[in-house]
Amino acid sequence: MTMRTEPMNALIEKLENHPLPPFLPQNARILLLGSFPPPKKRWCIDFFYPNFNNDMWRVFGLVFFADPLHFIDTEHKCFRKQDIVDFLSEKRIGIYDTACQVIRQQDNASDKFLEVVTPTDIEFMLRDYPECRTLITTGQKATDILCAYYSVDSPSVGGYVEVNSPRGLLRIYRMPSTSRAYPLSLVQKAAVYKKVLCVL
Repeated sequence: MTMRTEPMNALIEKLENHPLPPFLPQNARILLLGSFPPPKKRWCIDFFYPNFNNDMWRVFGLVFFADPLHFIDTEHKCFRKQDIVDFLSEKRIGIYDTACQVIRQQDNASDKFLEVVTPTDIEFMLRDYPECRTLITTGQKATDILCAYYSVDSPSVGGYVEVNSPRGLLRIYRMPSTSRAYPLSLVQKAAVYKKVLCVL
């Protein structure tokens, strides 16, 4: 009897591995966690939050420099990657995602159609970063995945929960998504991020 392998082959073809290594500066103290990068056709830089329509780097510009264009190359309609990397390194902020393998149910960047195959092993990834005790999720999907990983309830937007991890006490903060589909203005989103990022 011959077994059908088409469904498994189809799943393997759709499976996406995370295209970026974790960004973890020396002595990282904060880890920003999204869900998974958008399809590469939507990238304007080879880094996290690469979609020019995503407002993460505009939020960071507002929070730290009172200028949403601080990290933007307006002439080329892209983000200034090296400025972002230098700034995050100075602030000891790492970035990765809560999923390292996914299947997209549709060919877009929406978390709604993202099937997580393999969540990121956060504790393994941070094993050499003992000072990283603050985890910040940047949307509902990322929050759901991370809270399931640590077996805790989701905090409210702008709030946090505490977790007793193998590395000690952690705080998981939940921030609003910086996707333009999220129903808050850029200024409102930046205000929520500022309450957390500027006191840590």
